[in-house]
Order: sequence, then structure tokens, then C-alpha cells
Amino acid sequence: MRQQRWFRIGALAVALFAINVIARLVIRFSSDGDDGRAQSLATIVMFVVVALVLAVLTFVRSQRDKLSDWMPDVGFGALAGMLLTVLVGPFVSGIGPFANGAGEFFSQIWLYCGFGVVGIAIGYGVAVMLGRDYRSRALKAFTQARTTRPRRVVGRR
Repeated sequence: MRQQRWFRIGALAVALFAINVIARLVIRFSSDGDDGRAQSLATIVMFVVVALVLAVLTFVRSQRDKLSDWMPDVGFGALAGMLLTVLVGPFVSGIGPFANGAGEFFSQIWLYCGFGVVGIAIGYGVAVMLGRDYRSRALKAFTQARTTRPRRVVGRR
């Protein structure tokens, strides 16, 4: 079951949503009602943690699988996590998704997308930079196989 694609996408979405729930509960129980600075700090920390999770996941997956195999999983998992965060997450805080207006709703979407894309780009960039991504390793193996083959002997008469 864990090898099925939908399970990996769902697990990533639930993990990203859990990060949001934890951040919302920390804000709800630790700060006063009008402490905007603490809410902003917790929100930024949440987005940084989301970016780090996506970066680490991308780094690990890019070493084992081709880009065309892992990118849809990570992309759809992050998208599902964003939808859960934006549409279901506010109910954890006791408000609705549009309680603070459409501006904050769409701001949260843009922030989530931005941090998600940056996290994925950092993870893949580090893997490529270190030569540990799937393509770099395949090219290295091909080069080593080509250079270690014995030279063909050509028969002369």
C-alpha cells in the first residue's frame, strides 16, 4: 500500500497540514487575542518548516527516482496540503477560511505556493549541485561503464 502513488501524495498532504495545525494551535494557546506579531512570526515559521520539509523530501526523492516520477507526487502532495491548510486549517482556529477577508485568504495561498516552490527548488538544486540526483548518477555510471570496457580487438590479415 505504501508503494502506491496516492498514498505518498496523501501522506505528504497530511504531514504539511499537520505542520499547519501545530502552528495554529501554538498561536491559539500561547498568544493573546490581538497579538499580531506572534501570529506573524508563527506563520512565517510554519512556512519555513513547510519549505524545509519539501526541500528534504525533494532531495531524498531526486536521488532515487527520475524527475518525471517524483515531481508529480511532490507537486500534488504540496497542492493538496495547501488546499487543506487554506480551506480546513482556519476551522482549527475557530474561524472560517474567509473570516479575515479574501485578501488574507489569497495571501496565504501565494505564500504557501512561494515557499513550496522555493523548498522544492532548493532540495533539487542541492541534489544537482552535489551530483546526487538521478540523472547525474546515471550519467556517471554510463561514463564509468564506457571507460572500463576493454578495447575491441580488430582482426588484421
